[in-house]
Amino acid sequence: MGTRRDAAARAAADDGVSSLYAVHWAPMVRLAWLFVHDDLLAEEIAQDAFVALHRKWNEVEEGRGPAYLRQCVVNGARSALRHHKVEQRYLDSLRERRSQPTLVSAEDAAISAAGTAEVFRRLQRLPARQREVLVLRYYLDLSEAQIADALGIAPGSVKAHAHRGLAALRTEMEARP
Repeated sequence: MGTRRDAAARAAADDGVSSLYAVHWAPMVRLAWLFVHDDLLAEEIAQDAFVALHRKWNEVEEGRGPAYLRQCVVNGARSALRHHKVEQRYLDSLRERRSQPTLVSAEDAAISAAGTAEVFRRLQRLPARQREVLVLRYYLDLSEAQIADALGIAPGSVKAHAHRGLAALRTEMEARP
């Protein structure tokens, strides 16, 4: 018996929403457009309102379908506008980050100026532990804690080896022939 009742309820929702769709589709799209000023988005918002009405057909009081549609369209438009604001803030922050000059550390500048092959040649002259720390830091971009864990040494030792290795590279690069 439950399936017959469910089928009858679905048929009633189909018929009711279809008749409202024929009359109220264009006005709901226009209403949405007044908020969002985008044809496709307005149609999507209106369509979502009709889907919501169909889903809630048995809960909406008789004769309140158009009011329910308007409420859904207004809420959908508000949601779309909020989403658009979030997107704009994100895009603005990306543009702002791209427009700001990136600060280059002295080490990065020295590495760029010398060329990769030269840096690797000079890196090979460093003691093994300093070389390991610098490779893990600048090639794999690991944190001090991650390097300490990988090499089985204390984080303070990582700092000391990195400082000494960079100082030795800097000295060699400045005195380069």
